[in-house]
Amino acid sequence: MAVAALGAAAGPGRLTVNGLPILAGRFAIAYVHSMYRAPSAEVFTVEGGRFTMRAVVSASGGVLDYYALEGARARLPGGRFVLRLAEPVAYRELSLLTTSLGRRTLVSGGRCLPLYPRGGAAEVRVALRLTPDVRGGPCDQSQSFFLNTT
Repeated sequence: MAVAALGAAAGPGRLTVNGLPILAGRFAIAYVHSMYRAPSAEVFTVEGGRFTMRAVVSASGGVLDYYALEGARARLPGGRFVLRLAEPVAYRELSLLTTSLGRRTLVSGGRCLPLYPRGGAAEVRVALRLTPDVRGGPCDQSQSFFLNTT
C-alpha cells in the first residue's frame, strides 16, 4: 500500500496525485480518445516523488497504434487491448489539456477524480504530493472500464 505518513503540525499526509489517494502504488489517467472515441487509460506506477507511465489500455487497438510507442501488445480478457511500454517514461509533473469530450479522469483504487471542465478546455498539471485532505470519490458506471486499469 503506497500511503505515506508525514508527521507535521497539520497532521498526517497521504500520497496523492492532485489530491486523489494513491493506492497500491499505481494510478491511471483515463480518457475517451478523441480520434477513436474509445475509452482508454495511461497507467502509471509511483516511486518516490516521480510517476512512471508503464502502459496504455484501450477498448480500441487503434489507440495503441496512435501512440507509436515500442512495447509488448496484448489483448486482455474482456476485449481490452494493452501496450506495455518498452521504455517507460518518468515524470515529476505532467501538463495536460483537458476537455469535456475527452473527460480525463484520475483513477486509483476504485476512486475517480475528474480533471476536465464542464465546457471548453483547461490546462491541468498532474503531480504527486503529500496531502492532508483527499479528493475524489467512487467511480460511476461510465468509468467502470477504467477500474481494472489500476
